[in-house]
Amino acid sequence: MPLPSSIEVAIIGAGAAGLGAAHALKREDRSFVVLEARDRVGGRGHTIMAAPDVTFDLGCGWLHSADRNVFVKIAEQLGFAIDRTLPPWRDRIAVGNAFPPAERAEFLHSLDDFFDRLEQAAKEAARTGIDRPADFCLEPGNRWNPMIDAISTYINGRELDQVSILDFDAYEDTNINWRVRRGYGALMGAYGASLPLHFNCEVTLIDHSAKRLRIETSQGTLAADKVIVTVPTNLIAQGAIRFVPALPDKVDAAAHLPLGLADKVMLALDGAEQMPADGNLRGMTMRTEMGTYHLRPFGQPCIEGFFGGRFAQVLEDAGDGAMAAHAIDEIVSFLGNDFRRRLKPLKESRWAHDPFARGSYSHALPGHVGKRAVLAAPVDGRLFFAGEATSPNFFTTAHGAHDSGERAAREAMEAHGRG
Repeated sequence: MPLPSSIEVAIIGAGAAGLGAAHALKREDRSFVVLEARDRVGGRGHTIMAAPDVTFDLGCGWLHSADRNVFVKIAEQLGFAIDRTLPPWRDRIAVGNAFPPAERAEFLHSLDDFFDRLEQAAKEAARTGIDRPADFCLEPGNRWNPMIDAISTYINGRELDQVSILDFDAYEDTNINWRVRRGYGALMGAYGASLPLHFNCEVTLIDHSAKRLRIETSQGTLAADKVIVTVPTNLIAQGAIRFVPALPDKVDAAAHLPLGLADKVMLALDGAEQMPADGNLRGMTMRTEMGTYHLRPFGQPCIEGFFGGRFAQVLEDAGDGAMAAHAIDEIVSFLGNDFRRRLKPLKESRWAHDPFARGSYSHALPGHVGKRAVLAAPVDGRLFFAGEATSPNFFTTAHGAHDSGERAAREAMEAHGRG
């Protein structure tokens, strides 16, 4: 399908936010197109078959806050089975002696105390207007601090010294977490199948100097009445899309809402029936540079490893296979050298090196929690912004991104009505 020369609304990006915006416009029978730089929908939601019997979500994999997550209803409508097995976190089934139960209980107690201090610090910051880095809430001298910092790399994609207390506290979690058996990315693919999509269509410039907006892409130029931008913050901050006239407030907001990094690795597991399905493996490493491991997700013959923050960046920069090699070494250190022969690398994500993501999900730098609202604000009733980074309470999630896309589409339609 050739790129149209003119359209009512152009949506930049076919991730969760772009899909949310597109379906909102489709319900109102509006004229729109979705311009996607990749050859697929989903953005940072991408499912692959790591092996014939192993489904692997390279990006988002959990329906967080499932009782409030729009993708649960979407999955049900599209015939995707929902798995309600409890996630392998906290005190779920642990394997091996790498983290003795008594020590694990002490760690969880320290983690809970940290979150209590964070909540109190956020109230004080809201009262005084003085935000701080979240590592302010670590108890001085607590031996578990490095591992608490590791938890932040999984949650925020960044260590605590780079995360705003107010932003950390603003995230809403109902503690109900489910999964899509066929994959979150596969669900997004099905959700986007009926939309007018243009793949391999990279947007490089949006000129909003005239009455109609001019969009330059790798497939040509088109004009639009409205544009909804849903690309990750790192692309805006680094100038992958230029705006004419320039939008320094947007670029500044995006730069202060950078994408942290969270990566996954999938390992095949021989003799999988000897391990518990949906179990947990984590060592008492006493360091931040550590992985956490999900044993046999969905009962599959595999182990899914998870790395975040600066350490994930180090592993990515080391090249293909470095993450799998480290994961195998770490697992073997927990379960014994005989376990090495049972593990085989399958696939790993590399989101920092992905040119259309350049990271995993956003966090607000200390003192900049208000930049989410700045990034979300429309420009001149014609240019609108969505994406998980613009969600006030469900940032870092696909459903937060989706809801922001619907919000931007409503703003565009309301502005069109006023016009």
